[in-house]
Amino acid sequence: MTAVEVFAPAKINLTLHITGQRDDGYHLLDSLVAFATVGDRLTLSPGDGSLGVTGPEAAGVPVGAENLVTKALRLVPGNQPAMASLEKNLPAASGIGGGSADAAAALRGALSLAVEEGQTDATSDDMLKDLAGGILALGADVPMCLLSRPARAQGIGEKLTFIDLPTLPMLLVNPRVPVPTGPVFQALAQKTNPPMPDAIPSFADGADLIAWLRAQRNDLQAPAQSVAPVIGEVLDILGGVDGCGLARMSGSGATCFALFNTQEEAMAGGHDIQKRFPDWWLAGGFLGNQEALAAPQLIRATT
Repeated sequence: MTAVEVFAPAKINLTLHITGQRDDGYHLLDSLVAFATVGDRLTLSPGDGSLGVTGPEAAGVPVGAENLVTKALRLVPGNQPAMASLEKNLPAASGIGGGSADAAAALRGALSLAVEEGQTDATSDDMLKDLAGGILALGADVPMCLLSRPARAQGIGEKLTFIDLPTLPMLLVNPRVPVPTGPVFQALAQKTNPPMPDAIPSFADGADLIAWLRAQRNDLQAPAQSVAPVIGEVLDILGGVDGCGLARMSGSGATCFALFNTQEEAMAGGHDIQKRFPDWWLAGGFLGNQEALAAPQLIRATT
């Protein structure tokens, strides 16, 4: 039997400028996103269409039709039912695109499995283009998670311009406080804010990128802090770590990130924070282009 294993990298909003709101309620944004070496993992194999969830963050994750993995698998035309197992390592609803990354990984894996099993003559890339409308309907973050490459996301997140970014050591911290997206947007006083500069420059190294990012924003950070003040505490702690070049919230929260010039600085800071706040979720690694890491890996059972 053939199975496919797919890594679902966390999506981090290095910037998030809210530039307007459409008549249908969707907010317009201008965001620079990168992907982490931290994420969930999905295994797909021919089966009965069921979904199982394991891992340290599995509690409360639905396994029925409402799960984005299940919805994504139903988009694949002519595909035989796949049995999916999701190893959940990212906290749910935490501003780092966990559900969207899982849905994107499910699509990458299911299409790869369909090609491998001879269910289609089309390539995975061609099938993804045909499914574009359905993919966007899963959520505005799903298209940017498909390739797991750094990108400038505009519109509601569907207009992507891929960008080369230096790889950066990082820490991710979530204080285990739920922050519903609705109240955060309701607390956003100004819905029409300046976008990023028209042209994003080339960056010589990580320090150059960090310096540029300091002049950008996450417009949801202040309203999220009004909903969950502990976010401000997390940012203060991250910003106080030796070597931290930038601490900012990702998405609508509550996960915050810190960027460093060296992995040693990030590891030392993470060790200290974990000792002081053992109940917080913390992960370290790198931010950048995870396209290769997110590529489906075929697993063939031996007989």
